[in-house]
Amino acid sequence: MTGFLSSISSVVVIVLIMLLGYILRRQGWFADSFAGNISKLITQIALPASIFISVQNNLTRDSLVNLFENLLVPFIGVVISYIIAVILVKIIKVQVGRRGVFINTVANANTIFIGMPLNVALFGNKAMPYFLVYYIINTVSTWAFGVFLIQSDDPELIEEEKKEHKIEWKKLLPMPLVGFIVAIIWPLTGLKLPTFASQTFTYVGNLVTPLSLIYIGIVLADSGIKNVRIDKDSLFALIGRFIVAPAIMILLVRFCAPAIHLPMPALMDKTFIVQSGTPALAVLPVLANEAHGDVDYATNVVVLSTLLFIVVVPILMVIAG
Repeated sequence: MTGFLSSISSVVVIVLIMLLGYILRRQGWFADSFAGNISKLITQIALPASIFISVQNNLTRDSLVNLFENLLVPFIGVVISYIIAVILVKIIKVQVGRRGVFINTVANANTIFIGMPLNVALFGNKAMPYFLVYYIINTVSTWAFGVFLIQSDDPELIEEEKKEHKIEWKKLLPMPLVGFIVAIIWPLTGLKLPTFASQTFTYVGNLVTPLSLIYIGIVLADSGIKNVRIDKDSLFALIGRFIVAPAIMILLVRFCAPAIHLPMPALMDKTFIVQSGTPALAVLPVLANEAHGDVDYATNVVVLSTLLFIVVVPILMVIAG
């Protein structure tokens, strides 16, 4: 019951911050250019800072070695999710500008803002090492590959390539990915991050979630909240997030891992299942905007997946046991 209330609380917080952005935009507090300014601030400054400091806080060379064996199951789960998402994109003919968001919705989860508090409420701090395993895979997946897919799905970029027959690699190396690469390399240098730098990255990085949610509220105000609907692309993305991804993880932890005699403690089993069914990343509309993609579609997916999570979480809790 505590876990369910925690998940409801997380969803309410998200909805309220979205609502704040919606109301302030409707009241004329934000100029037409404000959403674009927020988008640039998040992707160029706040996200790289957030990614860098979160990796420094949660990843070390020693922890990677200790957790390496446990990384296999969520890694395979994410890879299979990507494969299924790409196949679905081809089958249902997801249009350019939506494809990167669609694939990310199926493969990558909101592990920090919703997943972590839910996991602590359900299983306590003793499950934190297993949460970090999933977090590592989700972080690498999102910022080393997922963001690349959104950038490469840029309709303007694709049109340019068709005309000039060349790939603009600089446009395909977004700042969040640069932040992630630097974050992975930094621990290898053996240098300790100064306290003032760590605090600066933390404060700036903490802007990501609230600003992303305010941005979603602004988009909803501009497009009309009545336009939040489940179209074909949204429906299949939600099926992928809440049915396909958890089903893959259940098969892996309950059947495949035991079959190959891979150690799978009960808490790890439960943690992986719960995390695989958390909503889409709140930052997707911002990333879509920077890649000239379908921001309304990305907003649709984030809002719907967040609201549907209220229904999904009790089911996940029952399955996880």
